[in-house]
Amino acid sequence: MAKKQRDVCELFCYNKSKVEALKKSMISEDKIAKLTEIFKILGDIARTRILFALSKGELCVCDIAHVLGLSLSAVSHQLRILRNLRLVKYRNEARMVFYSLLDKHIIKLIKEGITYIRPFLREV
Repeated sequence: MAKKQRDVCELFCYNKSKVEALKKSMISEDKIAKLTEIFKILGDIARTRILFALSKGELCVCDIAHVLGLSLSAVSHQLRILRNLRLVKYRNEARMVFYSLLDKHIIKLIKEGITYIRPFLREV
C-alpha cells in the first residue's frame, strides 16, 4: 500500500534562527499592501491589455479603444484606475489625450508573467 503524502507537518516545530532571520528581512505591511494592490489591478484583463498596449508606446484613448475593441467610456474608466495608482501618465495635445506608462517597471512585471505562463500554454 502506497504511503499517503501530507501537505502539512505532522509535528509543529520550527527552525528558530531561520524564522528570526526571515522575520527581520520581511518587507513592511504597507509595502505588501501596495504590492497586493498592483497585483489586483493586473488581475483585470482590460487593464492588463491596456498596459501591454502602452508598453509598445504612447497611445491616444481612441487608439487604445480600437486596439482592444472597447468603448471609449470603458477605456477611460480603466485608465483612470491605472492613473490613480500611478501606473500610467497622460498629456493633452489640443483636443487629444495621450497615455503612456509612468515607468518601465510595470512592463517588466508583465513580461515576467508572460515568460512564466509560456510552459503552461504549451500543455493546453
